[in-house]
Amino acid sequence: MPDVDCFSCQRNEVEPAELPPRERILIGAGWRVAHAVTAAMPGWLVVVSRRHVLSWAELTAAEAAEFGLVTWRLSRALAAALGAQKTYVACFCEASGFEHLHVHIVPRAPDLPAHERGPAVFGYLRGPEHDRVPTVEMDRLAALLTAHLPEV
Repeated sequence: MPDVDCFSCQRNEVEPAELPPRERILIGAGWRVAHAVTAAMPGWLVVVSRRHVLSWAELTAAEAAEFGLVTWRLSRALAAALGAQKTYVACFCEASGFEHLHVHIVPRAPDLPAHERGPAVFGYLRGPEHDRVPTVEMDRLAALLTAHLPEV
């Protein structure tokens, strides 16, 4: 059941066709993929559970299996479209207002400085607003990534 105070639930209640491209890169039975709104790194994605769950233990077996395929498809698309050498996958769901299960999918470019790799990459999520990826660019990236999603 959706939580009326939950940002992710509010966005999940919108008809997918009414969402901007950056919020509907991939829509599956159990997951929705969006570009992270506060990211200063192009291609930083968030995989959001379509149900209001707070932990992995609450998922159905089908949702868990689908997550694996979604992550694989996104990793392939990020490599093909953006040249990502690796894909970081991180899940905490601890920030106030963002407890809804969501997973960060972060493209690691070959030229990302060593001191910004691994957990340090989260600095790209906390920067000033003027460093964030513009919404127009997020929408362009959404179309590019969607075109590179492999079939299953």
